Amino acid sequence: MKRLNTLEQFYLSFFWFASSVHWGAILSVLVQSQVVAMVGDDLKGRGVGLVIAFGSITGILLPPFMGAWSDRVKFKLGRRRPFMIVGTVFNLLALVGLAYFPFLKSGGLWGFSVAFWLYVAAYVLANFTNNFATAPYTALLPDVVPPEQRGAASGWYGLMTTLGNGVGIFLAGSLVSHTAAVNVFQNQIYLVYTLLGIVLTVGLLVTVLGIKERPLATEPKPFRWDEFWRGMIAPFRSSDFFWVFFTRLLVTMGVFSVLNFLQFYMDDVVRDFSLGGKVLATTPEGAVQYVLVILLLVAVPSSIIGGQLSDKYGRKLLVYLSGGLQVIAAVGLIFFHQYWAALVVGVFFGLGYGAYQSVDWALACDVLPSMDDAAKDMGIWHIALTFPQLVATPLAGYLLDTFQVVGRQNGQPNLGYTVIFSIAVLYFFLGTVFVRQVKKAR
Repeated sequence: MKRLNTLEQFYLSFFWFASSVHWGAILSVLVQSQVVAMVGDDLKGRGVGLVIAFGSITGILLPPFMGAWSDRVKFKLGRRRPFMIVGTVFNLLALVGLAYFPFLKSGGLWGFSVAFWLYVAAYVLANFTNNFATAPYTALLPDVVPPEQRGAASGWYGLMTTLGNGVGIFLAGSLVSHTAAVNVFQNQIYLVYTLLGIVLTVGLLVTVLGIKERPLATEPKPFRWDEFWRGMIAPFRSSDFFWVFFTRLLVTMGVFSVLNFLQFYMDDVVRDFSLGGKVLATTPEGAVQYVLVILLLVAVPSSIIGGQLSDKYGRKLLVYLSGGLQVIAAVGLIFFHQYWAALVVGVFFGLGYGAYQSVDWALACDVLPSMDDAAKDMGIWHIALTFPQLVATPLAGYLLDTFQVVGRQNGQPNLGYTVIFSIAVLYFFLGTVFVRQVKKAR
């Protein structure tokens, strides 16, 4: 492989930026605002948990299959780019449903409105189509990046992920307020989803046109189902792969237990969004926007520096540092309820989150059992990002609703948030200390 120059690194990672804008807006702001507008305060935790849990199912099942499929095809455009194109086109259709369905007049079904369940279906489709595109795209990185540049490429991946999340959160947080009049809120939602569609299209074009895939020297192996199912288990025979997968899963469970409910935390706990006598925000969406944008602005240099430092000093050191910082951030949310404290928490969380994102991909590449099945194995590794949405988010949502009721009855109005953030601390701690079990990486 030839070394990539800076422009090629940018082209390669830019689709991550677009996809992160898409999910940053949806996961951090839009789902919360749309769900609370549909189901009300008493069921908002369960509602968010259901939406994200159902959507995550495709993120668990699809990436390994898509990775294995893209390993075994030979198109003129390459093995990865055709899937990116098809997946993104249908992803755009899912965005239309996410924008439109919440405003339908409908009856009830299974404890929620029909409009809510249609929104869930659109969210599932968005996850399915995005994974259809990004699972093969994940393998484009080891396809074209030489081993000595993996840390730098991982830094670019972390940078684009962080910047994309920041842009998505800023767009949604500054343009949307679920407390606005229904027609105003509807127009805000339509505008944000239109902008997300434009960004996703541009991101696809930049990467697909900017990066040329190396042609296969031989015919790809045929796809066989029995081989695929055995291959789902095979990577875990490597203890290093298992521990990288398991620790990423734990850390991601901590991240989702905090970030998916941070907007509700602003609304229920912080409430006063002023700093030094100056009001910074008037809505929970605006308040969480400032916290998360600070988080991501700090995470940008952390991800760039972290990737380079991991090449020089080893991956584990960066994981230990990032995990400790995320523990401090979650503890801060439990004990300090002022807005200034939430902004400081954003700084600590950003440092830890950025460093972890920068080293995460490089650590996975270091322990891949076989480069012949890189896309399939990276798809399996990607499950550690999606599975927590199926488990951690609905669990945290249920615990939040349940313990908020218990807390109000016993003079502890913030008990639900104390419970879910304490669990996040445990996730971060275990996900950090277990990295020492990885033997192949420094």
